[in-house]
Amino acid sequence: MNEKFFRLPEEKRQRIINAGFEVFAQNSYRKSPVGEIAAAAGISKSLLFHYFHNKKELYLFLWEYAADQTVRYLEEERCYEPTDLFEMMERGMRAKFRLMAEYPYMARFAVNAFYEKDAEIYAAMQSSYTRHFDRKAARALAQLDPDDFVPGLDLQMMYREMYWASEGYLWEMLQKRGGLDTAQMEQDFCRLLAFWKTIYLRRSEPRPP
Repeated sequence: MNEKFFRLPEEKRQRIINAGFEVFAQNSYRKSPVGEIAAAAGISKSLLFHYFHNKKELYLFLWEYAADQTVRYLEEERCYEPTDLFEMMERGMRAKFRLMAEYPYMARFAVNAFYEKDAEIYAAMQSSYTRHFDRKAARALAQLDPDDFVPGLDLQMMYREMYWASEGYLWEMLQKRGGLDTAQMEQDFCRLLAFWKTIYLRRSEPRPP
């Protein structure tokens, strides 16, 4: 990537980033026209290729940018400070809703990218996804006290199951017409957290009379 992209004014950089998210979010990698991204960003196609050498470089930049922004918002909400997993997840929910407000197409882009099978980018996407997932999981799991959960529970598998369920729910919501209904999503996610608590948390032992 050309360093001149990072020397652009912030407003212009954000126009290009949001245009990329929007176009890639609505099409497969192969069927996303770079010219359409340039037009949405208000620049020429040749200028876009001046900043990014090819479509693959732009796509992978957007994926890494989305991952980095997610981490930044999680840090701002202090998501990894609590030792209570469910408080951690509630803070994460708030962070991601803020992110969706700033980047309306980022979530849809990230889901599309996760399922993208194009050979040109598949290996790089899978490697990056694994790296980011493992890093987030390690930070979250390091905060947990196994004694808070049912005896013998595999905390890594629990975390992975919660992640899969959350991603599946987001995919389902993205299939609906119109924008994401964050109020409905918050309500559903709180119900899901309450359900997980009944499954995974150790029940308090009754006090003797």
